[in-house]
Amino acid sequence: MCDGVRVRYADTKADSDTIVLMLAPWPESLWAFRRIWNRVAELGRVVALDMPGFGHSDQHRPELIAPEALGRFLADLIDEWGLGAPHVVGPDVGTPAGLFLAARAPERVTSLTIGGGAVRFPIEAGGALKQTIEAPNLDVLRESDARKNISAAVEISAPNDSEPEVHEDYVSAYDLGRFAESARFVRHYPEHNKVLRDLLPSITTPTQIVAGENDALVPWSNNQYLADLLPNSEIHPLEATHFAWEEASEEYGRLVAEWISGAYRRASA
Repeated sequence: MCDGVRVRYADTKADSDTIVLMLAPWPESLWAFRRIWNRVAELGRVVALDMPGFGHSDQHRPELIAPEALGRFLADLIDEWGLGAPHVVGPDVGTPAGLFLAARAPERVTSLTIGGGAVRFPIEAGGALKQTIEAPNLDVLRESDARKNISAAVEISAPNDSEPEVHEDYVSAYDLGRFAESARFVRHYPEHNKVLRDLLPSITTPTQIVAGENDALVPWSNNQYLADLLPNSEIHPLEATHFAWEEASEEYGRLVAEWISGAYRRASA
C-alpha cells in the first residue's frame, strides 16, 4: 500500500546501499522483468512495481493514471517505503512517469533507464497505441475484446504455449474493463508531453535510453528526441521491436547492470 492505493510489487529485500526500482510496462506486469531479474538482483535490492492503473495494482483512483500524477506518486512511494534514491528502470509507460519523477523530485532518483515510451511532442505513435490515444472516448475501448487483443499483443514477449502463466498474468491484468481504465494514461500524452518537452532540458539525472529500434508502436524518433533534449544521457538501440526488455533481454540486462554498477556516472562527467 502507498497513499491508500494497493500496489502489486516484488521485493528482494536485500541489505544493500544500491536500490533498483523497476516500473512494469504496459500492457504487461512486473513479470516483464523475469528475464533480467537475476542479473539485476546481483546489484543490490530490487523492487519491481505494477504502477497504479497497470498490471494487477489498483485502478480506483483514475486521477493517478496519468504521467505527471504517477511521477508524484512514485516520489511519495520512494519516501514512504524508505527506498532512498533508487536507480529507476522504466520502459514504456515507465518512461514519462520516471521523467516526471526526475523533473519534480530529482533528489529521489540516482539514475534512469528508460525508453520505448511515446513521449515526443508533437506525439508520434503507431498501430494500436495511436488508435488508443486517438479513440473518441473510453467507451470505444470498453467495447473492444481486451482479452483477445492483449493476448495477441503479448504473444511475442510471452508466448502462451511456452509461458502460459506469464501470458495469463498479462492478459488477466487488463481483462474485465481494466484495459480501458489503464488507457487513460496514454490518452494524457498529447497534453502531458507538451509539459514534459519544456522540462527535459532541466533534468540532470543520468539517463540511459534503451529501446528496440524496430518498434512500430513507439517509433525510434521518441528515443532520439529524449537523447537530444536530456543533457546527461546516453542512447542504445537494440535489435528488437516494442518489448525490447524481453525480446533482447540479454543485451537489455547487460546495459542495465553496467549502468547501475557505475556507468551512469559518465553521463554527467
